[in-house]
Amino acid sequence: MLYILPLLAVVIGYVISLFLKPSSSTGFQLLLSFSGAFLLAVTVFEMLPEVYSSGYDKVGVFIMVGLLLQIFLEFLSKGVEHGHMHHDRKSAKFPFLLLFSLSMHALLEGFPLNNSSDLLHGVVIHKIPVAAILAAFLFHSKIGKFKAFLFLGIFGLMTPLGSWINENFAISEAYSSYINAMVIGIFLHVSTTILFEASKNHSFNATKLGVVIAGILLAYFL
Repeated sequence: MLYILPLLAVVIGYVISLFLKPSSSTGFQLLLSFSGAFLLAVTVFEMLPEVYSSGYDKVGVFIMVGLLLQIFLEFLSKGVEHGHMHHDRKSAKFPFLLLFSLSMHALLEGFPLNNSSDLLHGVVIHKIPVAAILAAFLFHSKIGKFKAFLFLGIFGLMTPLGSWINENFAISEAYSSYINAMVIGIFLHVSTTILFEASKNHSFNATKLGVVIAGILLAYFL
């Protein structure tokens, strides 16, 4: 399941993109809000205490490095990770920078998944709306269906690859803690940005507030 679920999330995202308009669908925006809240809660409830209890110095520094890294990656991806797509659909050029940015994000997020099923579920829930937005863009662009499927395939494999590397290579506990700290920084930036931008004019209505609370409570009680 560790390797299958992240791939399945991309497939589900693709199917959603066939039936919904991710940029304007109310249901999709609620899913995005729920995913952001769930991911943030799992990060705070599980990852933060674990990485600080490791006893290694400069954990906070690596959390900030991860946050800054995500800001840089979003400069390349133009915000796909938190529900936005600002690339030119009329261009026939393969979006290599977008692929690099999303692949780096997905690869790193795969590293800590071996240790937490809740985090795995959080990443999967987060990946579904991202994949839907990405698929909607790719298949309405002029790069062609083969390249679009190739892009989604590579993107889908990156998170399982990160988990596989962490599971099969002898990475020291110190390095593992620092990588996890970077992932915390990435998740904190992505999830809080999703919540901040989830509503028009950055204001929450009752429905979205309820969805956010539900995401937090589900993460807490799992």
